[in-house]
Amino acid sequence: MTSRAQSGDTAKSADLYSRSGAAAYGLSEEQFALILVEIQRKYVPNGSADEKADFCAALRLEELALARACAAGNERAWEDFISRYRQKLHSMALHITRDGAHAAELADSLFGDLYGMGGRNGVRNSKLVFYTGRGSLEGWLRTVLAQEFINRYRKQKRAVSLEEQTEDGVQFVAKDPEPACTFDRRLETATDQALSELSAEDRYTLASYYLDGRTLAEIARALGLHESSVSRRLDRLSIGLRKRILACLREQGMSHAQASEALEADVRDTTLDLRSRLMQDSATTTFSRRKIPASDSPGK
Repeated sequence: MTSRAQSGDTAKSADLYSRSGAAAYGLSEEQFALILVEIQRKYVPNGSADEKADFCAALRLEELALARACAAGNERAWEDFISRYRQKLHSMALHITRDGAHAAELADSLFGDLYGMGGRNGVRNSKLVFYTGRGSLEGWLRTVLAQEFINRYRKQKRAVSLEEQTEDGVQFVAKDPEPACTFDRRLETATDQALSELSAEDRYTLASYYLDGRTLAEIARALGLHESSVSRRLDRLSIGLRKRILACLREQGMSHAQASEALEADVRDTTLDLRSRLMQDSATTTFSRRKIPASDSPGK
């Protein structure tokens, strides 16, 4: 690399650092640069220097700096975070739960996770390290809050007494046999790649509808959107995800016909764990037997 190129990269890095306001929260330019490199490796691992620079320039740099400084335990960052988002989080929680007491409990629980309470050996474990700046911090918080609400709901549903299970004959039900691994492993790789490119809110939307069977109204209420907006988003995501998986399969050497046939695989005949891929920040559960529609048009 020429000295001129190095000088240009340094100038870009300094500009991103200046725009982020990270210095106010005790993050050095080197520390912030490492955060950006981490995010680049996840989303643009094979991008050119210019592509990576453009990617970083489009991030929510100020919100990224605030979130990562909070995760690191900077007190000034936490004061700013609480000032900006505490009331918003309580309003979001109230919109989801429709109950003041439950809303306060949900929001306070999330604040504990964001602060990193309960870490082992005194080490903080804040969820804010997962924010990458690709979307607004408020939108990310809304998604995490909705996921936490769903996780609590699932946990309550699983808390069924042994007596109830016995009455329902649950203990006599034979377990489903392990699925035979007859699918092409390239499908798993392509799916991983396509899903990793989605935002947290898009992954939540897909998981809620296709894995959990939630209605448009339920998802809309959780995300604070209109049902029609959720419907359009699902259509866009289904079509876009199918096209992206097809492209990834082609990149791995499949013909268009082979790639299309691979996408027709029923998830009941595979070992794909789509829930762990779609709900990366939540505890994984058994994959419900649904699949992304294969009949969507390839056009937008």
